[in-house]
Amino acid sequence: MANDAEDASRMLDERIRQLDDWRGTTLARMRELIHEADPEVIEEWKWVKQTNPGTPVWSHNGGICTGETYQRVVKLTFHRGASLDDPAGLFNSSLEGKVRRAIDIKEGETVDPGAFKDLVRQAVALNLAAKKK
Repeated sequence: MANDAEDASRMLDERIRQLDDWRGTTLARMRELIHEADPEVIEEWKWVKQTNPGTPVWSHNGGICTGETYQRVVKLTFHRGASLDDPAGLFNSSLEGKVRRAIDIKEGETVDPGAFKDLVRQAVALNLAAKKK
């Protein structure tokens, strides 16, 4: 029997296949960058209900970000994004929140891979520091 992380990874694989358009390609690329930034990242699948098939979540000693897909954007919401340094200005959504920040990627747009991986690493470091307190 597969463990939860294996099940979540399979569900994410299936979600990417189902999208079968730029959103699936974008989500797959961002997933790849997350794994490059943190090889120990854990994939989870949360918030499943009748009206929602669920949401992929990447975590390492706490949540890093979610990967949601909508008609016009792929949205990566960082759980504690307001606490992260974003010199490249990748965060372009949910900027008014006190905790979360998001990156909305539209069709044809790309995200600076180095800057994105830096955000992931910062999020992991923040989670690790919080665990030590």
